[in-house]
Amino acid sequence: MNKEMQFGASTWLWQSPFTTDSISLFPKIKAMGFDVVEIPVEDPDLIDGNTVKKALSDNGLLPTVCGVFGPTKDLTSEDVSLHENCFRYLEKCFELCSLWEVDFLAGPMYSAVGKARMVPEEQRRFEWQLAVSNLRKVCEMADTFGQSIALEPLNRFESDMVNTAEDVMRLVSDIDHNRAKVLLDGFHMTIEEKNIKEAFNSVGDKLIHVQVSENHRGIPGTGLTPWNDFKDGLEDIGYKGAIVIESFTPEIKELAGAVCIWKHLAESQDEFASQGLKFLKKTFNS
Repeated sequence: MNKEMQFGASTWLWQSPFTTDSISLFPKIKAMGFDVVEIPVEDPDLIDGNTVKKALSDNGLLPTVCGVFGPTKDLTSEDVSLHENCFRYLEKCFELCSLWEVDFLAGPMYSAVGKARMVPEEQRRFEWQLAVSNLRKVCEMADTFGQSIALEPLNRFESDMVNTAEDVMRLVSDIDHNRAKVLLDGFHMTIEEKNIKEAFNSVGDKLIHVQVSENHRGIPGTGLTPWNDFKDGLEDIGYKGAIVIESFTPEIKELAGAVCIWKHLAESQDEFASQGLKFLKKTFNS
């Protein structure tokens, strides 16, 4: 890498949902050696943006922000009221991003997470076009805030719409707006991609965010992920963004159930974060 990569940790490693009180995690995250904290915005109304902004500054942490898209925020639903609910939610997320000086909102905002079904091709095409037209509106909204959206492919068990780098690039192409960008997550990639390095190359400069855990959702470096291919792919495209560890604690039952984490993946969540960071620094900054 031409410069040292910046690394982050999602607060989902410890808590859900993120609230104003979650800033109590920031000193620990900074002390571990992270540059970035990823804030998942499940409910914007639980967050006092100005208090969080001050805590970010006090702890010398840069934020990234990801959105959370359940059944009530589904841009591919036939129920237009769910689209409107999602648009209202996204506007609040963009407002927080602007306040915290983040220039993109990340996440699988094209559909509801967990919407994985066998449906007729006609319905699939209809939902795809809904996603395209609604995400173009989201891009226009993002543009008014001077921000982009980073669209995230999910594995086949969490989405039947966008699973691979090829899928997300087709979506970005169809949206045809300069604010439509890409997030790739190593966990989903190890399930869906044929070649990690080629996947990064296929996305190129559309890639503005990267998330990682192991293929089993555990600590980076403890599983089957081809990390050398991962590094080579990012180097090939001159990736300049951060790499953020995203996994979840089994202590939060609702979230753990949603992502199918049935057991502890480390001795503690602090160990997960600190060991993961040590491995990532060794891999990407050597």
